[in-house]
Amino acid sequence: MQKTVCVTGASGFIASWLVKFLLHRGYIVKASVRDLNDPKKVAHLLALDGASERLQLFKANLLEEGSFDASIDGCDGVFHIASPFHDPRNDPQAELIDPAVKGTLNVLKSYFCKETKSWYILAKTLAEDEAWKFVKENDIDMVAINPAMVIGPLLQPTLNTSGAVILNLINGAETFPNSTFPWVDVKDVANAHILAFENPLASGRYCLVEQVAHYSKVMKILHELFPSLKLPVKCADDKPFVPEYQVSKEKAKSLGIEFTPFEQSIKETVESLKEKKLLVASVAL
Repeated sequence: MQKTVCVTGASGFIASWLVKFLLHRGYIVKASVRDLNDPKKVAHLLALDGASERLQLFKANLLEEGSFDASIDGCDGVFHIASPFHDPRNDPQAELIDPAVKGTLNVLKSYFCKETKSWYILAKTLAEDEAWKFVKENDIDMVAINPAMVIGPLLQPTLNTSGAVILNLINGAETFPNSTFPWVDVKDVANAHILAFENPLASGRYCLVEQVAHYSKVMKILHELFPSLKLPVKCADDKPFVPEYQVSKEKAKSLGIEFTPFEQSIKETVESLKEKKLLVASVAL
């Protein structure tokens, strides 16, 4: 029997790939976006294979209770992807925390009704904490997918925050940050959501990390892949490099995930940025 699922924030970086993979697997997808009339939000979704037959778009607002009722009605499952990811300029509470926490609860309430200084990290943590409390109190089956810094090719026409991380390095930056991050490919993140949904034994939290790498390693890979690029050779400070660490892949692999190599993710990210015409004119690959 053909299943119907909802994807929130469908126009975003990860969610766009999730919609693409769901349609490819034959799902009926009810997708929420903020503005149905903005081609930057919907055109790339409507162009996906299977969209004309099995994709329905709905307008929804994270902060508006009941806003997701129509898109969730009749669904067998919900993939809640929508959440702001940017540096808050004025009010972190209003720009990141409220949309993340209240938005998550609003989506869960809509689903439940059907049946019956890193501000970003803080917002996502609070949102997940509230989500686990809600599902425990209301006997809802939930799995949390916790991806690292997500890179890879863009489906949407606009630049996302994690894509900007790579873009800034190749668009004339004078230094690279003294930072170490866990990294993962966007296609693996989208695929993990589907595998978790389709596996009745999936439970709890799944951390998705292909590799932990300092920016100096990112620079090395970029230079090897694209030797013509003018890349920063100096670190932003003179302190010792922030050390790398390990994150277990075992639980994620239990879903059947085969991680995309970090080097391939970087290569596809840069090629996608070029395709989207986001590189400055002086940058040649």
